[in-house]
Amino acid sequence: MSGSRIPPAILLVEDDRLILHTLAAGLRDAGYCILQADSAESAMRACMETRPDLALLDMRLPGMPGTDFARWLKNTLDVPFLFLSAYSDPETVREAVELGALGYLVKPLDIPQIIPSIETALLRGEEIQRLHQAEINLSIALKTSRNISIAVGLCMEKYGIGADESFEALRAYCRSNRKKMPDTADRIIRDSGEIDLSPYLGNR
Repeated sequence: MSGSRIPPAILLVEDDRLILHTLAAGLRDAGYCILQADSAESAMRACMETRPDLALLDMRLPGMPGTDFARWLKNTLDVPFLFLSAYSDPETVREAVELGALGYLVKPLDIPQIIPSIETALLRGEEIQRLHQAEINLSIALKTSRNISIAVGLCMEKYGIGADESFEALRAYCRSNRKKMPDTADRIIRDSGEIDLSPYLGNR
């Protein structure tokens, strides 16, 4: 069980009511917060109220198949998932892997035996989230750096100054007016005449 103060929220989707309630009770006793649903449609409604940290999905569900719901979870909420199935043939396992499942549990399930798989999936899900956020941050940083460079170039051309002086004038303007440099750079790119840096030329 994870050492976090708030217990992980696990979405359990299983159309067999007996298995659903038995698993839900066992996982709650193990310390997890359980959201339970007997169909993909009811699981979607549950996700709209509480975003789960992990989902345990039966591959064979009535209505929308578990595989389609897994795609929705991944593409819409970026929630990691494990598949539950009574089948362990290579084709079924391969399908689960191709969909991006972090694990594959074969029914019948024993709670103590599946806890390590759940904990591993939760940790892997956290790693994936951190990687995604790092990618987003890098993308923002690259865009910000590029826009500042463009703004500096526009100021160099407008005022006939070098890159260092242009950058320092831009920074001085931002400090004096309590503006963020990325926002100021965006304004300069949109309309270089909107901001007058001439009073800040030569400031260090």
